[in-house]
Amino acid sequence: MPVATGFRILGSAMSAQRTRLHLTASNLANAATTRTPDGGPYKRKDPVFSAEAINEARPEDGLSKVVVDEILVDETEGPLKYDPDHPDADADGNVRMPNVNVVEETVNMVTASRSFEANVQAFQTLRDMVSKALEIGR
Repeated sequence: MPVATGFRILGSAMSAQRTRLHLTASNLANAATTRTPDGGPYKRKDPVFSAEAINEARPEDGLSKVVVDEILVDETEGPLKYDPDHPDADADGNVRMPNVNVVEETVNMVTASRSFEANVQAFQTLRDMVSKALEIGR
């Protein structure tokens, strides 16, 4: 495997986790947003990852990079909260809250962060190996 391919694989994984971190941060930031430009409460978002062959001419090599296929919007209804003074309350005084679970999003953020860190460490290790190989060749 060429060294550049290793860097491409690791870079794609870091990019995918960065997308996941951004979406999780957006979910957490909007955990109490009851009105969006689209109308209604905020809906949580989640990335969908897939593997894509590095060399499309030779997919049998088995070398793949990570790509973000799409960003799914979770259409499940959020909980109702009784707050008759809220500007978005219905006739019964209930407000539809976002479908964001702060605990789950925090776990997602920690997991994505750790995955990103692991890929950074692998990237640095590969870089150090290349550097040592070049020193040996001198």
